[in-house]
Amino acid sequence: MLIRSATRGCILVAVVVVGIMVLGVRAAGQSTQDNSRLEEVTAVPLSQPDASGDEIFAELVKQNALRNARLREYSAIRAYSVTNSEGKVHAREIVRMEYIAPDKKTFVKASEEGSRLVRQMVLNRLMETETSTAAGKEHHDSSITPANYTFNVLGREEVGAHHCYVVEVVPKREDKYLFEGKIWIDSREFAIVRIAGHPAKKLSFWITRAEFVRQYEKVDDFWFPAKDETFVDVRMYGKKILTIEHRIDTINGVKGAALVGLNPNTVVVAERPKSE
Repeated sequence: MLIRSATRGCILVAVVVVGIMVLGVRAAGQSTQDNSRLEEVTAVPLSQPDASGDEIFAELVKQNALRNARLREYSAIRAYSVTNSEGKVHAREIVRMEYIAPDKKTFVKASEEGSRLVRQMVLNRLMETETSTAAGKEHHDSSITPANYTFNVLGREEVGAHHCYVVEVVPKREDKYLFEGKIWIDSREFAIVRIAGHPAKKLSFWITRAEFVRQYEKVDDFWFPAKDETFVDVRMYGKKILTIEHRIDTINGVKGAALVGLNPNTVVVAERPKSE
């Protein structure tokens, strides 16, 4: 029983750590929120890039700073869920998140279901950490900048309607809040469209695999996360999946109906699957 409890604790901690890393991953200034279906990456041969990794990221940071300077506030509806590989829901929460520049985030729960333990140790912990990090009370430097990563441009690919640079990111140190993987950057607007990778540091003996995918989408003049998926494989327990779906409600005082017209692929989070 003690071993089972300890293992379950390791699972929850691993999901939290990877979830915190995913929510914290950003390119110095790109807003961390959005509402869209995951775009498919078109399997086409990579064309040769016409810029170096440092040049691409210098422009990315510049454009993110300009976008962030215009973002005064926004709110979003988020659906958090933890499931197994068969889709069985262990826990689920729907919340409203409100952000006021430069550093205030608040969360209000609309509904919750499933395991209380998973909700408290995973979902609530993620929200608490995000609030503290935004306010500067908790600092995990996971920003995608030259201070943390080396960038190797691999070429170009299509991600949905976006023509993107594909860049390999290599962490400069072993840190559980950094990752190794790839990012796709819109070549016209210099905004991150997609991120995929795994933690730079092994999380636990019990965790045999921990990977994540984050998809962004443009809403109005801003880029926000659309969907986060974190996959954790645990010895003897199989796969656990943390999913966060985002739907923007307001941006700088503009309410829902106007934003839906700007983004027809809004994620619907109202449906509630059966919980465990």
